[in-house]
Amino acid sequence: MTRHDLRRKLQQIRRNLTAEQQSEAACRVADKLKQRLSDSVPQQTTVAVYKSFSGELPTSAIIEKLWDLGFHTVLPVLHPFAKGHLLFLRYGPDTPMTTNKYGIAEPELNAQNVVPLSDIQVLLMPLVGFDNQGNRLGMGGGYYDRTLAQWHNGNRPNLSPIGLSYNEQQVEQIPVESWDIPLPEVITPAKHWYF
Repeated sequence: MTRHDLRRKLQQIRRNLTAEQQSEAACRVADKLKQRLSDSVPQQTTVAVYKSFSGELPTSAIIEKLWDLGFHTVLPVLHPFAKGHLLFLRYGPDTPMTTNKYGIAEPELNAQNVVPLSDIQVLLMPLVGFDNQGNRLGMGGGYYDRTLAQWHNGNRPNLSPIGLSYNEQQVEQIPVESWDIPLPEVITPAKHWYF
C-alpha cells in the first residue's frame, strides 16, 4: 500500500471514531502523558502541543492538564517566511487565535511570543499512523519532518518528541522515505511505546 493510500485509510478510521471514543482516548492519553512528564520533566518546562484537527486525537484535555501541572505551552504556527517550516508561539487560555490556510487554529503571529525550538523540552506531535519501529506517517506536508530533522541532526539534543495517537492508528509497517525520522516515543490510550 502506498503512503497516500495508507494515509487516506487511517484518516478514515479515525474519522469513524465516535465523539465518545475520541474523548475517552484523549483522557487516557492525557493520563499517560501526565505520568510521563511527572516522572522526568520539571514544572515550568515548555511543551509544544497542537490543536487537534480533522479527527486527530483531541488535545483540549491534554492542554488543560499541562496547564494544571504548571507547564508552559506553545503551539505550532506556519512560518510566514520559511515555507514548509513551523514557528512555535506561547499559548495560554487568553491567547488570540486565528486559522491558518489548512483550517487549523493557531495563535495570532506576534514576534514577542515566538519561542525558539531550543527552549522547548517536549514536542507533542499528531500522527496519522505509526509502526512498531517508531516510523511516523503525518499529513504529508513535511512540517514536523523539518522540525524533527533539527533534533535528529543533534542541533536540539534536549528535545523529547512524543507522538500522540489512537490505538487504531498503529500499523505493521509504514513505507519509509529518506527524510523520515522515527519517533522515540508514541502514546496511545492502550500503551506508551518506547522505540
